[in-house]
Amino acid sequence: MIPLLLSLKVAGLATIVATIAGVSFAWLAAKREFWGKEFLDAVLTLPVVLPPTVLGYYLLVLLGRRGPIGSWLESQFGINLIFTWQGAVIAASIVAFPLVYKSARSAFEAVSRQLEDASRVLGKSEIQVFSLVTLPLALRGILAGAMLAFARALGEFGATLMVAGSLPGKTQTLSIAVYEAVQAGHDQIANFLVIVTSIVCIVVLLASNYLFRPKYRVT
Repeated sequence: MIPLLLSLKVAGLATIVATIAGVSFAWLAAKREFWGKEFLDAVLTLPVVLPPTVLGYYLLVLLGRRGPIGSWLESQFGINLIFTWQGAVIAASIVAFPLVYKSARSAFEAVSRQLEDASRVLGKSEIQVFSLVTLPLALRGILAGAMLAFARALGEFGATLMVAGSLPGKTQTLSIAVYEAVQAGHDQIANFLVIVTSIVCIVVLLASNYLFRPKYRVT
């Protein structure tokens, strides 16, 4: 049960981080024009196509004690993210981020600019336009992306293993526990963990499909 609880904690926190960052960048890409936007889009989507081990290596280089971010965190705050559950959250957040970003960008692009401009004509500020018009109309797509991100974070293996390792009770998530159980020949434990993971992911996907389904259908 410990790997399940740890996986839920890591996936939940990773989903929150990925959703906040994904919605922010999605709004920027959908509603603003600037030089290099498509290049930025490619970089933000890169975790989808990069092998998880390559992504994990990048994180090790950045977050390790000799890395630019890791060395700064350790010298300034005494924080070490390698082989910790916090490191697993960071790895899962980056892997799950593109799912929120792409879904949210599509949702924002589908929001009518005429409605947003009408709100501005009525004297609404940009924050009010976003909170009262853009966000409510794009919310279904954002929630669907967040659910997919949760399912992806729950099953993350490669990058998490490289950054957080496999410390029982500390960093051993469900996917890593399945791998360890298979390697040790504990088939019953592996079967149980696989079933639990599959059920959770199916529930999340069903909920996501429901959110993606159009509200109105033409008959």
